[in-house]
Amino acid sequence: MKATKLRGLGIEELEVKLSEMEEEQLRRRCNAVISQLPNVQLIKQGRKEIARIKTILNEKRRKKL
Repeated sequence: MKATKLRGLGIEELEVKLSEMEEEQLRRRCNAVISQLPNVQLIKQGRKEIARIKTILNEKRRKKL
């Protein structure tokens, strides 16, 4: 998801999206270990997506204070 779309979401929605992405990332890592993940690049993409969401969450929380 693009950063502009993420910035349009509220804090609660971002927190839900973050938890979903972290669960998905865990499944990807487990599948990579047992060699069931066809594209290992998905792990890298997921990690960047999680970082993007956390960054926007921190921006919104600081702006709120």
